[in-house]
Amino acid sequence: MKFAEVILPLPLEGSFTYIVPDALETAVGAGCRAVAPFGKKLYYTAIVREVRDNIADTEYALKELLTIPDSQPAVTPLQIKFWEWMAEYYICSVGDVYKAAVPWELKPKNVEKKKRASAKKSRLKSSPATQPLHRLTPPQAQAFAEIKQVFDAKKVCLLHGVTSSGKTEIYLRLAVEMLKKGKQTLYLLPEIALTTQITDRLRAVLGDKLLVYHSGLTDAERNETWHKLNNEQRPIVVLGVRSSLFLPFANLGLVIVDEEHDTSYKQQDPAPRYHARNAAIALARMHGADVLLGSGTPSIDSLYNTKSGKYGLVTLTARFSESLTPEINIVDVKELRRKKIMKDDLLSPLLKEKIDSALSHNEQVILFRNRRGFAPIMECKSCGSPIRCKRCDVSLTYHKRKNRLVCHYCGYSTPLPHRCPSCDAAEMRWLGFGTEKIEEEINTLYPDAGVSRLDLDAARNRRDYKRILTDFGEGKTNILIGTQMVTKGFDFERVTIAGILNADSLMNYPDFRAYERAFQLMMQVSGRAGRRDKQGVVVIQTSQPEHPLFQMIQTSDYEAMVNSQLNERYTFHYPPYFRLITIVLRSKNEAVLDESAAAYAKLLGEKLGDDSVLGPCAPPINMMQTLYVRHIILKIKLSERTTDTRASIKTAHHTMLEQSAFKQIIVHYDVD
Repeated sequence: MKFAEVILPLPLEGSFTYIVPDALETAVGAGCRAVAPFGKKLYYTAIVREVRDNIADTEYALKELLTIPDSQPAVTPLQIKFWEWMAEYYICSVGDVYKAAVPWELKPKNVEKKKRASAKKSRLKSSPATQPLHRLTPPQAQAFAEIKQVFDAKKVCLLHGVTSSGKTEIYLRLAVEMLKKGKQTLYLLPEIALTTQITDRLRAVLGDKLLVYHSGLTDAERNETWHKLNNEQRPIVVLGVRSSLFLPFANLGLVIVDEEHDTSYKQQDPAPRYHARNAAIALARMHGADVLLGSGTPSIDSLYNTKSGKYGLVTLTARFSESLTPEINIVDVKELRRKKIMKDDLLSPLLKEKIDSALSHNEQVILFRNRRGFAPIMECKSCGSPIRCKRCDVSLTYHKRKNRLVCHYCGYSTPLPHRCPSCDAAEMRWLGFGTEKIEEEINTLYPDAGVSRLDLDAARNRRDYKRILTDFGEGKTNILIGTQMVTKGFDFERVTIAGILNADSLMNYPDFRAYERAFQLMMQVSGRAGRRDKQGVVVIQTSQPEHPLFQMIQTSDYEAMVNSQLNERYTFHYPPYFRLITIVLRSKNEAVLDESAAAYAKLLGEKLGDDSVLGPCAPPINMMQTLYVRHIILKIKLSERTTDTRASIKTAHHTMLEQSAFKQIIVHYDVD
């Protein structure tokens, strides 16, 4: 008799053992899918982890696997190893990783019969004749050579290339070299939006050796990419977002993580809550592959790893075709409002002047505000109460076009009330402004200019996104207003003006990385202005122009920002000097939540040391989707072994589960 250890798509620890029927013995192997009964009436598609001839004694009656739906393994042994690493590092179950990893056709389902997917005609586009690589400029050629030298000594290299320095050409040349060696390359981007613009350039050179993988594709397209990699195992370049890490690579030689600083690489919900940059390095290590991290504003964590000698560093400071660095202007809107030069209008006189000039010369403008909707707060003029979400502890955002108030955390929405819910007064007013309000004002000021908006409301799908960018790229629109979606690595020749509205909101955020991210966002926006022979102009509107961060941005002094932040983080025990793990506890019962969170924090303090445990505390948004929320933050010394720390956490968790009250608590772990 043979036994199969299988991974089920459930948030439960470990694997599960099943009997392999005699009829399935020859078909079962590591990586195969298998339909497995679970409980009384449930059936799941499991992944076989390994097949054994014997097992340890168990008190449970073992069940048999029912069917093996495929003629060959659906996943590779290396994929399973990667899943297990991710579950261990990010403190979740392998079943959580399995659910996130596989595409629709292989998705686990609670089924009574396994039904084979019907064969589909290939949907992947065949490629036209390929073009040769562009000749590298001398600075690009030097950086390319230095990267290869770094890879001779280290497996990870950080390319710090200023905006518009031509990093993509270097990535492409490295990928082509990997193809010649018969190896695969994974080219990661933080968001689907960037793949839209880069795909055409890569396909022109790589032809049918390029595969694209992200959630904007149809289920059939993603399934086909998975099967091509799993079945053909040929030299290929995969362009994709963070989910591409889970593809069945056979001979991965290089991983490129472009815009490595971008927060979109961090998965928030659901589990696994991984960081694609860090997970990519772990995946590459398993394959023996090199990793190139690229950014115009690298993360402090990555830069610290170059200073400590863990990663190599290559810098590319020359902009492509010697295009000029933009002129950056800091405008004090508080002073302008005090002098009544600005009232309720959103644009300072300087920014209006620059926009007027750009439009008169048939040039383009990008306006950045990292807040969508019309107004972030709608409050009563009489009692001053904001209208809040019924399920979350946040103010509802007013969306004028829909005439609704919307929660950007849970999606709850309600029509705009005529009277205050608190005091029944009739007069309401909005506070602050979002991209929808900016769009309205710009249309009023410039009725003859083509205006478009790029945010989650305007670009709900890939088609809308592509249309907005195409229209702007072709000059059908002149002014593009958007959230951080406009800060990505787009290259529009005629953009000469970039405006950042309410820059203070980027910094006034309860996060130790707030200044780093504000600097990166503002520098990324600045990089969109000015190309080739025309110097761009950036106007940053703020109420605190004296803040040191703005001086660093004005002089593009990245090193000063990094050094100031490293000093603070060393003093207050933050990464990269300490590791952070946030334990998030949620419950409908606030009293039980507080009691359990306090008990858990005390237990963790006994195991890890009281100095390592902060909280429990209520986060800034302490109620989400009708659940109260508490945080416990662990600060772990770098000298501590991560395996020991996680073992202590798991032991403490299991101890807490012995208390009936703790079973009412939903707990998840957010690592790094």
